[in-house]
Amino acid sequence: MAAGLNKTDTMSESIICTRAFEFGCRVMQLSERLWDRGPAARHIASELMRCGPSVGANAEEAQDGQTKPDFVAKMAISRKESRESRYWLRVAVKLGKVKAEEVEWELKEAKPSALLSPLLQSRP
Repeated sequence: MAAGLNKTDTMSESIICTRAFEFGCRVMQLSERLWDRGPAARHIASELMRCGPSVGANAEEAQDGQTKPDFVAKMAISRKESRESRYWLRVAVKLGKVKAEEVEWELKEAKPSALLSPLLQSRP
């Protein structure tokens, strides 16, 4: 953890935000590894660098939503970015740029229905 920052300074207490933050960091690390695996892998890495961290960024922003519709809109964007991340991870596997085992956790975590759908319907 960065010097001078404690857990409450770095993210809200939301388990979704915590998981989305971890997902974003892991996707960024994966993207760095992909970069040297050819032009197609670089394109995939670029797409993942955009959509992967956006899952957590939008979930974090939703925590301070001014209204329920504002919260739902931000979480819906987070869900869409999660779905897009899953798509690019699947492309990377299909093209042989990564092994399925290498991205097993990310593929599981990127299932938007598993992480975000119930929340979108239950927020007060």
